[in-house]
Amino acid sequence: MNRRILVVGGVAAGASAATKARRTDEQAEIIVFERGEYVSFANCGLPYYVAQEIVNRDSLILVTPERFKRRHNIDVRIHHEVIAINRAERTVAVRNVKSGATSVERYDALVLAPGAKAIIPDMPMAGAPNVFTMRTIPDMDRVDDFIRAANPRRAAVIGAGYIGLEVAEALMERGIRVTVIEKLNQVLLPLDADMAAVVSEHLRESGVELFLGDGVKSLEGDSGNAHAPGNARTPVSRIVLESGQLVPADLVIMAIGVRPDVALASAAGLALGPAGAIAVNARMQTSDPHIWAAGDAVESTHLVTGRPVWMALAGPANKQGRVAGANAAGGNMRFSGVLGTSIVRFNKLAAAATGLNERTARQAGYDIERALIHANHHAGYYPDARLIAVKVIYERHTGRLLGAQVVGEDGVDKRIDVLATAIAGHMTVDDLTELDLAYAPPFGSARDPVIVAGFVAQSQISGAVEPITSSELHRMLAEKQPLQLIDVRTRGEYREKHIPGSRLIPIDELRDRLSEVDPDRPVVIYCRIGLRGYLASRILRQHGYQVRNLAGGIRSWGFETIEGDAEGLRVQGSAAHGVRSLRLPAEVGLR
Repeated sequence: MNRRILVVGGVAAGASAATKARRTDEQAEIIVFERGEYVSFANCGLPYYVAQEIVNRDSLILVTPERFKRRHNIDVRIHHEVIAINRAERTVAVRNVKSGATSVERYDALVLAPGAKAIIPDMPMAGAPNVFTMRTIPDMDRVDDFIRAANPRRAAVIGAGYIGLEVAEALMERGIRVTVIEKLNQVLLPLDADMAAVVSEHLRESGVELFLGDGVKSLEGDSGNAHAPGNARTPVSRIVLESGQLVPADLVIMAIGVRPDVALASAAGLALGPAGAIAVNARMQTSDPHIWAAGDAVESTHLVTGRPVWMALAGPANKQGRVAGANAAGGNMRFSGVLGTSIVRFNKLAAAATGLNERTARQAGYDIERALIHANHHAGYYPDARLIAVKVIYERHTGRLLGAQVVGEDGVDKRIDVLATAIAGHMTVDDLTELDLAYAPPFGSARDPVIVAGFVAQSQISGAVEPITSSELHRMLAEKQPLQLIDVRTRGEYREKHIPGSRLIPIDELRDRLSEVDPDRPVVIYCRIGLRGYLASRILRQHGYQVRNLAGGIRSWGFETIEGDAEGLRVQGSAAHGVRSLRLPAEVGLR
């Protein structure tokens, strides 16, 4: 008797599972149940259709039910929702969403790919006609239709994660003024605060009104202010923040995040993991040996920590679906785990992360150090070279790579992929320095930024240089610690911008002016991006001075969100040329 495989849910995981099951077993009967209208679509492309970068809506629909049947001999039943699992009898109850009729279907193997659900706050007016999410093609259509019909002038995006920033960019492309509201004190939680602040500044420079550390208290509307023709419900017209700030809005996008859709699995008694998603083994098998699961509803093993984590990302979902489908059809494949490698673009800037950041690495119990560098994305003498920031997190004593982040205009994707590969390969910072990467002036440098980051980390481990972060230097200055702050750039650079209280000794004059540096007081050196500071610190250290180099140079000054008690120290924002919102003693700012 032929194996009967049922797949619950489509899109990345479900569609991959069904097609891999077919490639594994040509004789199996395979049925996919999808409660929505679309079984396979590019949900990561939705914001770009709203932005009108993607103009052909049909290009987002990857495979239709008809094509599943014709090419793969898979029976896809859209508008069908699996509402219950009877594990003892190996059956599922299925409801036709349109007619309401129910049926019972038998399975030999069941694959669950229900995905994740958008988080909607439980507050009045969250269901107003001008409040939307962005998870599915119907979501996208509703937003696009509303923009065309109502011509909104002001939009508020609640949530500054990847989807929030992509939607904010899309709305700006449609000529709408955008406010982004984030309850946390930074955008893009996978990034560390110093790297996220670079993105925040770019948002502001691009015209986004950005509220950080300020959540939504309530949504309010004005009766009769109907932006949705034919809809009697009152639309939202303003958002009240927890601070009391009022944000006017004709259009609201909820991008707070998602949670795994585990209702079906939980009701069936399948085990959930510590993160609240479906627990699976490396074969994507649940606690029931006849049921597999994949995608945004399952937990995965983190490749750095070896611990279970929940990550809703398209890349892992596709791979998990492939493994689940193969094994449901009698195969023996394994999924090793995730790093959470991700990238987002806003306007000209891209930001990417992989592995652990400082916060998650410390939570996992690692003794960490980090290296932060700024370098050109290709040869500096070749036209249009752009600085990118590269940060690597590594274990202090072993040099093992734990995570990385890259922010810049060009070449970000290339570097984060190299670093993700290095982390997956259990490489160290020493290994980074040995990488043999492609070089030609239009594409990179003889010393690629990834390799330079390895050099810096290597120097820190060996003790050749001791870094100091922007936030730590802020604290030391606020506490009026007796340090000597020395700027080793040129006189022109110093006149344009410098940290007050610093003394200018250009790097090329340092050896001749050592008598001006007090050997009994600690020294902090800074330059533009850290290279000249490193050279200066090596000179001073070999003359017996206690010296630290400002990581990332003055380019990173003020880019970290910091808090403390020293004289009311608190930084809430930053600027590329200084600190935007800073409450510190006056002499600690940027001149």
